Amino acid sequence: MSPEKNVQRIMWTGTIWFAAAAASVAAFTGLLLASGWRPALLPPADQIVWWVGALVVVLSLGLIGWSGCPILEVDVPTADHNKTKTMQFGTAMFIIGGAIAIFAVLLGPAA
Repeated sequence: MSPEKNVQRIMWTGTIWFAAAAASVAAFTGLLLASGWRPALLPPADQIVWWVGALVVVLSLGLIGWSGCPILEVDVPTADHNKTKTMQFGTAMFIIGGAIAIFAVLLGPAA
């Protein structure tokens, strides 16, 4: 795939991935908070795990959002490389951060 087509594809699909990732975070966190759960209910070590996972997810949303942004900061070949790497890294961070945060929730007390 040419760099031009790949950048267009990433910008289009990146927008969809960003919306899906943000919606899934909002749904998960919203339902968790609506149930009365708070990070403060966790033991201190588990709170750290939760906040590390949450921070990784927030950073991943930034990377995915930046990948889908239709603004090119540099020439197309460089943007192709940058947007490809940030989309891949952002997606991996989203999965890892989400797993860490969910693990911390599961470590906490049962309701």
